[in-house]
Amino acid sequence: MSQVQAPTLRELDRAIPKKADRELQVFALFYNQYVTGNYFPTNDFLRGQIFGRLFGQNTTNTSNELTATYFEQRLLPFLIYTPKLLNGKAILRTSFEIDYTWGDVAYGVGGNFGGGLSADQVNIQTQNIQLELLPFKRWSVLLGLQRMFDHPGNAYRTLFDQLTNTGYRLFYWGTDASGINVRYDGDFERMKVGFWQFYENNPQEDDDVQRFEWMYEREVARLWRVGLSADYVRDRGNGEGGPSILGQGLNSVLNEYNGTYRFPLGSAYRADIGWVGTIVNYNADHAMGPWTFNGFFNYNFGRVDTLSPAQSFHKRTSIGGFGSNIRLAYKYGQTLGDIIHLDAVYTSGDANSLADSKYSGVLTGNTWGSPVSLYISHGAYILFPHGNVVNRFVAAVTDPSNLGFGVTGLVLNVHRDFIPHKFNGKIGAASAISNVAPSGGGFLIGNELNFRIQYTPQVFMNIELHGAYLWLGDFYNSSLVNGGVNTRPVNPWTVFLVYRWLLF
Repeated sequence: MSQVQAPTLRELDRAIPKKADRELQVFALFYNQYVTGNYFPTNDFLRGQIFGRLFGQNTTNTSNELTATYFEQRLLPFLIYTPKLLNGKAILRTSFEIDYTWGDVAYGVGGNFGGGLSADQVNIQTQNIQLELLPFKRWSVLLGLQRMFDHPGNAYRTLFDQLTNTGYRLFYWGTDASGINVRYDGDFERMKVGFWQFYENNPQEDDDVQRFEWMYEREVARLWRVGLSADYVRDRGNGEGGPSILGQGLNSVLNEYNGTYRFPLGSAYRADIGWVGTIVNYNADHAMGPWTFNGFFNYNFGRVDTLSPAQSFHKRTSIGGFGSNIRLAYKYGQTLGDIIHLDAVYTSGDANSLADSKYSGVLTGNTWGSPVSLYISHGAYILFPHGNVVNRFVAAVTDPSNLGFGVTGLVLNVHRDFIPHKFNGKIGAASAISNVAPSGGGFLIGNELNFRIQYTPQVFMNIELHGAYLWLGDFYNSSLVNGGVNTRPVNPWTVFLVYRWLLF
């Protein structure tokens, strides 16, 4: 009987590939949190996905007697396919989202549900189905349902921290949309041109909502980058489309949920809205020194024509407002966990609604979807929206327009790596005033204190404890903004414990 010899090391080296097959890549984000706090929706129908401003149309309110406690869970799987047949010239990306609250419902159909006993919920939500074509060196074409971010970098090749801390910081646009995006990424400059379809409805009618964008960024000196941008939204949807029955557009109920300005228009209107802006950034990733700076200024303008039923005459309203932001950070220690950063935001407001036939506040993507403006990297939790959420994206100022009144906000955060890359903590403070006081109320929106403790037992795995308390200001003496009650609401607070794991 012949004997079978064990393979030599040289043979094993040839038999086992040194590099795994990377034609298909799969990774996922698992997120689970326990939340407690004193704000919640008072409408039982809104048990699932709740978005928008405190005390708004979403019926969120605060209480001294009641405390909300619940567990939330999220899974974001990503699949990336690069066929070898095309030699890396095409990449297909898909991502999905499965969100639910423990114990909500089972044996049903619908997103943001499925954590009830027996589960078996049909709840997978499509986030992206996107194709990236690479026809020439440095050029790319992104096609399909994809990330629509107001940042000069490629949304699929730029770290999330840079997407939220540089450029426009998702201040105006930070969501997913269907469209086409053509990019050029050189050594010292980046440019993109994009077209996005927000709403189609009847293809034979002129009732669409579309966005066109252009953005350019260049390194003008060592560590300095300067960018320019221009955007245009053509709105012929007359308030139709958008999430569920809320609609989208200038006159839709969506504005009362998101905390944006709701134009008092009839159902028939035409809107042409533009944005032009500039970005300045210094030392974006802290690689060449302890200081980093990012700032932007953006002016939105346009006109809205309200049509009569006979389409024979119209009333014209003009738009002219601006938003600005500065983020200044100092790294005082060895790691990016040893950092102090200051965030300042200012947006213009409108004091007389449309009495002068002009809206002088800010418009963001939250007028057409929710949530679209993802200004979440400031460090606040309740005063401005925070990104650690699954089903409940709620804050005092969820949109930079602040109901059209405008806002001046300041956030200061101090981070400390007690054990580098292992155990980190931060404390933060935030304050904001409304640039226009509502009827019956004052200017102060509120002051917040917050903290975070984070432990990293393994790479890309975090256990976090967060907490925040917001002292409401005299802005909420007005029944127009505090949910219709005659007294100022109870101050909101929250504490939540998080487990997060990014799987490769």
